[in-house]
Amino acid sequence: MPATKTPIRTPPMFNLAWPLLVELGLAIASSVVGTALASRISDEAGAGFAIASQVSAALFILFRIIGAGVSVVVTQNLGGGQRDAANQVARAVVGASTWLGAFTGLIALLGANGLLHLLNAPAEVLPLAAPFLMALAPAMLFDAWNASMAGVMRAHLRTRDTLVVLVIMHVSHLLLAIPLMHGWGPLPALGLPGYAFALTISRAIGLALHLLMWRVHLGITLVRDDWWRLPKRELAAVLHIGLPGAAENIAWRLAFMVSIATAAELGAKALATQAYVLQLMGGVMMFSIATGLAVEIVVGYLIGAGRLREAHGVVKRALGRGLIVCVLIAAGAALLGRWLLGWFTQDQEIINLGLTLLWITVVLEPGRTFNLVVINALRAAGDARFPVMAGAFSMLFVLAGGSWLLGVVLGWGLPGVWIAYAADEWIRGLIMWRRWQTHAWVPHARASRKRLRPVIVVEG
Repeated sequence: MPATKTPIRTPPMFNLAWPLLVELGLAIASSVVGTALASRISDEAGAGFAIASQVSAALFILFRIIGAGVSVVVTQNLGGGQRDAANQVARAVVGASTWLGAFTGLIALLGANGLLHLLNAPAEVLPLAAPFLMALAPAMLFDAWNASMAGVMRAHLRTRDTLVVLVIMHVSHLLLAIPLMHGWGPLPALGLPGYAFALTISRAIGLALHLLMWRVHLGITLVRDDWWRLPKRELAAVLHIGLPGAAENIAWRLAFMVSIATAAELGAKALATQAYVLQLMGGVMMFSIATGLAVEIVVGYLIGAGRLREAHGVVKRALGRGLIVCVLIAAGAALLGRWLLGWFTQDQEIINLGLTLLWITVVLEPGRTFNLVVINALRAAGDARFPVMAGAFSMLFVLAGGSWLLGVVLGWGLPGVWIAYAADEWIRGLIMWRRWQTHAWVPHARASRKRLRPVIVVEG
């Protein structure tokens, strides 16, 4: 049915950003605690936890095929006053999530050993990492559903409700993970697979809560066919944004996995150092991630409402704040680095090397902030293909090639790998900023707006 266009008020950036920031903090805290629990078993277990988690994160990017598009398409429809169209898109991504989640879980279950071998998992790490990755397979299906449903909730500006679900999910995960990993009463110590079993249970709880939130707050009740149906029209709009967005994420993840393989080639101790610093870096960059997600939502609304000039101003202000805050947080982490790394290990060689990496992060993070904020804005404006095409060269030759060249060929070790990280983030970040500043995204934004017009009837 034709929708009536109604005035859209711009969602306040702060009201969107702070629940997202808390969400990310909880997710990162859960990962940090998991790494710490694994490292208490042994540094080899900590390395196994890390390398299997990286494989899991790489597989999770397949969800971005729909996840990167659903938020943009829903916000643009809501910004254009088309609630019914937004709800149809929401139903469509549930079915797509089922197929993607099942496929991803199957890869983890059947291909664990092969994937870990590709990453040069050390011999002493592989027997711990492979069962853990296989045990993560069921959780991937639930993660696919939860990620899509949370994206729809955020697009409807229900970020606080999404936060409630995430709090319950992460708290239940950690409460279950500790006894399942280390044993409690009659429960045997399951080690790393115990963490995966706890994750699956907590994600099932999250799905039940998301279904409740959709019914109560969005008025969407799923029927049986919604769980597997793939409606072409709705998914075509999602894939128009999602496929390029996923391609950009997949390209980066593949390049990043080369750097993980480089770290693994340097030995179990280097891999453990990499794992511990990456956990801390998650906390450093969560403000930039939250800002980027909030910018995507606001810009999507503004593009749907045809307010392109306001969208430009939102991005500039958000980027300015993000650059200042990310440098301050990264410098604070580096100054506290010895104490923070002491959460994971008492090995002084690992701690000293980790401190070097944390200081490189101070230079790396501003470049990453350009990418996290501006790429999300470009995607929300409909300019989704440029980031992957423009960034492919840097990801391949600077991130992947540079990690191997500096880390192994020139013998710089992990500091060389992280210098490659920083160079790649800055090169891509400045390219994206130039794209935004020169208004090259505007024709894409107008085309996105035009796609909404045939179903809009303006009163009066």
